[in-house]
Amino acid sequence: MRKLRGILLDCRLQEDLKWGKPCFMVDGKNVAILQPFKQHCSLMFFKGALLEDTHGLLRSQGKNTQAAMRLEFTSPGQIKPAVVRSYVKQAVAVEQAGHKVDFKAKHELELPEELTSILERDRRLAKAFEARPGGDGPTSFTSPAQSSRRRAPRGSRNASPRFSPAKA
Repeated sequence: MRKLRGILLDCRLQEDLKWGKPCFMVDGKNVAILQPFKQHCSLMFFKGALLEDTHGLLRSQGKNTQAAMRLEFTSPGQIKPAVVRSYVKQAVAVEQAGHKVDFKAKHELELPEELTSILERDRRLAKAFEARPGGDGPTSFTSPAQSSRRRAPRGSRNASPRFSPAKA
């Protein structure tokens, strides 16, 4: 992480601690963040989807991620300063130009039947749901939980049995 941090600071980015991790900004806007993991260290670009992957190294954060992309390193020897700088330069240019990621439109989301029926019954809740801000989050409505695995309401005949130390 020290090597990556040095490269980012050499690129004249401002540094702050956000979400407990070193975050790097230009003009007060998030550009990249260092993410330590057990098996690797990542340099995640907040608007990575808008970068040209000139070296074929950008990886997705996950199947529902629409904006962020990251570079992953398993050892300091894998870090090539010129390559990292090229991605950072692009990310800074994207941010300074004011480019926005075109998130999947709300109407494209597939909502679970369970949620759809609740929204149909409660217009006030439906109105609030439609007014929610966009972003990566809403795509998680369709996964990972399955309605068959959700806990039944308390007192329901279908409620899962509770663990009881006396019966263990």
